[in-house]
Amino acid sequence: MSRGARALLWPAIATLLGVALLVSLGSWQLRRLGEKEALIARIESRVHVPPQDFPPPGDWRAPADFDFAHVRARGRYVEGRDALIFMKAPDGFGPEPGYMVVTPFALLSGNTILVERGFIPASKADDLAGRAPPSGELTITGLMRAPQSRNMFTPSDDPARFIWYTRDPAAISAALGVASAAPFFTIALQSPQSAVPNGFPRLVSATPEIVNNHLSYAFTWFSLALALLVVFAVFARGRLKLGDAG
Repeated sequence: MSRGARALLWPAIATLLGVALLVSLGSWQLRRLGEKEALIARIESRVHVPPQDFPPPGDWRAPADFDFAHVRARGRYVEGRDALIFMKAPDGFGPEPGYMVVTPFALLSGNTILVERGFIPASKADDLAGRAPPSGELTITGLMRAPQSRNMFTPSDDPARFIWYTRDPAAISAALGVASAAPFFTIALQSPQSAVPNGFPRLVSATPEIVNNHLSYAFTWFSLALALLVVFAVFARGRLKLGDAG
């Protein structure tokens, strides 16, 4: 092995390791692309169909199976019991953060679901009379949502003040004293308050804006891997010429 070739050994190993890392990152982004496209397709196939009758309690064991299902239910809101889930202001609501108002809804079947009735700014959250649910028997339509998972940055909930930072149906139901509540949420798509100017809680979009940039990310990682190979090839050619000249 020539002197120039020996000098390229460690740079070559480092380059191969770098290329392997970049290619693995690009491949991971392609896998995420497939998962994200499947998620978007599932949401589209559920939210744009006519609302179906609410599933019976026997089917409530797997809430993820009903995520984004378009449903309707008849019953009445349980007045005097609601919880707040902290959230930033949705688009079009101004800069002030606030809460999603969650109220139990007693089904005619005797079971209870938790309904997200809409957004209320933090400055109006203490107006209990203003955020009270409509009374009487009524039919609601909405999208079912599975519980949210927490992460290391999620603040601690405050059950004493009925304030939460994630969708946690089990904890919220327990704090509200609601027995036999469904293990998921239903985001309301209609509300009498929505017809009142500046009325709160106000409906928000129940369909998330899902960002899908994984293809461009994959292209970036693969391009960096190719660029690294080109840089090493140019570097190696120069070193070999230098070694031959020496």
